[in-house]
Amino acid sequence: MPKEIVYTDNAPKPFAGYSQAVKCNGFVYVSGTGPMDPKTGEVVGKTIQEQTRQCLKNVQAILEAAGSSLDRAVSATVIMADGKKDFAGMNEEWGRWFTTNPPARQGAVLPVRPKGMKLSIAVIAEV
Repeated sequence: MPKEIVYTDNAPKPFAGYSQAVKCNGFVYVSGTGPMDPKTGEVVGKTIQEQTRQCLKNVQAILEAAGSSLDRAVSATVIMADGKKDFAGMNEEWGRWFTTNPPARQGAVLPVRPKGMKLSIAVIAEV
């Protein structure tokens, strides 16, 4: 099965030369997605909970454009600017979105970020 590029106006445009997501072999690979408003490109929210919520809304929109959903997520990478300070708040909001059978998850440090951006979330899901 050839790869298929996924794009939706309901999620932020990529910053550089990468796709919002790629579908291939029964999976969709969603790029790291920040807490930006899809229409304005501005960071949404001041708290880690608000930004986590916006990231997951954006990831959800991309997954839906790919014919998938958050409940089909198998793996996630949460990349935070300050994991020591923000992990508990991120995890609190995360738990509202994944109440049962959450995906596997790993974390990393956010290397580059627009002003005010606290995290980015990447997901792999079944189609």
